[in-house]
Amino acid sequence: MFKKLYLLAIITIISSTAALAQNSLDIHFNGMGFLDNREYKDFVLRSRTYSGVRTALDLGLNIDSVHHFIVGVNGIHEFGAQPYFLKVDPVAYYSYTGKNWLFNAGAFPREGLLTDYPRALLNDTLRYYRPNVQGLLARYTNEHFTETGWIDWVSRQTNTDREQFLFGFSGKYRPSLSGPFYVSHYFLLMHDAGPAIPIPNDHIQDNGGGQIRLGLDFSHKTILDSLSFEAGGMMSFERTRGLDGFQKPAGFVASVYLGWHRFALFDEFYKGQGSHIIYGDSFFEKKTYNRMDLIYTPFLYKRIKGQFILSLHQTPGYFSNQEAFRITFDLGRQTLVRFKD
Repeated sequence: MFKKLYLLAIITIISSTAALAQNSLDIHFNGMGFLDNREYKDFVLRSRTYSGVRTALDLGLNIDSVHHFIVGVNGIHEFGAQPYFLKVDPVAYYSYTGKNWLFNAGAFPREGLLTDYPRALLNDTLRYYRPNVQGLLARYTNEHFTETGWIDWVSRQTNTDREQFLFGFSGKYRPSLSGPFYVSHYFLLMHDAGPAIPIPNDHIQDNGGGQIRLGLDFSHKTILDSLSFEAGGMMSFERTRGLDGFQKPAGFVASVYLGWHRFALFDEFYKGQGSHIIYGDSFFEKKTYNRMDLIYTPFLYKRIKGQFILSLHQTPGYFSNQEAFRITFDLGRQTLVRFKD
């Protein structure tokens, strides 16, 4: 109820101040349908099928070319579920889009901002069930370098709810625009504190991890459309304050991606100590893990993309499979009204 009143108030404010705007009011509609079947021999309780559709609609008030205010909703419906919408997340944020800087403050979509994180750190079900970042994000970009810092508030502390937030940074450096070599890094940490009314024998916990990767990108330099290799190190961090210090299991990660027309293959390998990262992929709790994705894109249009993905997971003593189909659509931002000075 409060979310509805909150959104209504913001939309009313935007409508009443439209006459003061110097640029335009636009609308944006996008979404994703998904069917994701997981047969995990390693994690029987997590073997399930995710299926549904997520749609997002928002209005954007553009004060000028760099200052924007966006409000809207992002809802998910799981097929066969009652009520129709499992959850509707509010979208409400300020965005600054300069030549080199991007800054978002509020509740804004994570798609395109944090979706490049390795699954070991941020698992892929977040696209289905946690589409927004609630907090702040800043990104600096130039020809050779990109760096992003962010904080995402997961739970606000009440008498019964815990205080939880994620923060992290990631980036990529390419020393030569014409050369294949680049360096990328990713880091995040979750702070998990107790509710306002203390729980006996409860402790503050910190959990997260990071990766540093060296990469070679040969896209459009062979008969393939895309070809890239990455290898590097991974370390996770976990501690329970007052009981122990940081546990820091580490390991080696490597991946290869190749694409040709509508077909692609992605293979990722991990070897090392098992890591327990709360928002990461559980397969990386194993000391050895390999995932191969076979990808086919049957249709790819300007604003619509549909993909079939067959994923094969291998750990010592187990072989698991996963089949997914995802369709994404984005109608882009369409101008509704242009305002005169």
